Amino acid sequence: MTLEHEPEAQRRLPAECLIVALDVPTLAAAKSLAHTLSGICRWVKVGLELFSAAGPQAVEELQRADFHVFLDLKLHDIPNTVAGAVRSAAASGARMLTVHTLGGPAMLTAAQEAASSLANGPRLLGVTVLTSMDEAQLSAIGVSASAATEVSRLASLAQAAGLSGLVCSAEETASLRRRLGPGVTLVVPGIRPSGAMAGDQRRIATPAAALAAGADYLVVGRPITQAKDPAGAAAAILNEMAEALK
Repeated sequence: MTLEHEPEAQRRLPAECLIVALDVPTLAAAKSLAHTLSGICRWVKVGLELFSAAGPQAVEELQRADFHVFLDLKLHDIPNTVAGAVRSAAASGARMLTVHTLGGPAMLTAAQEAASSLANGPRLLGVTVLTSMDEAQLSAIGVSASAATEVSRLASLAQAAGLSGLVCSAEETASLRRRLGPGVTLVVPGIRPSGAMAGDQRRIATPAAALAAGADYLVVGRPITQAKDPAGAAAAILNEMAEALK
């Protein structure tokens, strides 16, 4: 496999592939964690918990602290509303932004058109099936297909709308990489280092397994943010990633 056909992660340092999820209730807590991780990681995730507490200020301040921000809001609304939200997110400085593929083709297309119209628009990533969802959870909401089948179907909607990439579990990463090729960014949450507890996640993987499957970015939250030594925990995960990327 030549360099230009390899996934993005294969061409970068582990510190540029790790996204630390700052799923904390206050901006002060997020800034404290970011300060601890400064110089170790480049990317942080701002999700619904932190964004609901601090809004765009969270993105702006983390960006000023020299972090790239992955804004994980899973936007899901009527097309016009989502397009406006994409423009607002871009103004805050977010580098990547999630929209939920269940919003449908019109919404996804409107979101991508909004991002493409901006000079520094964020890369849009389609969320398919949450990593907390297993077959039983899908069945409970009326989805009879397997998680893998549902992910594949929703991924096709995102690709048709021109989105930059997808958020998917490690279980679907290899098949998506084979089907969609190297040009699609794959961001994989539900990452747990060897020996870590799964928590409320169902479809999880180790850093090495996710990278081997073709992931470009790994999202890690509690194994780092709830560790006694977050910097040490992040460094250990980066070492595990470095070994996998050799």
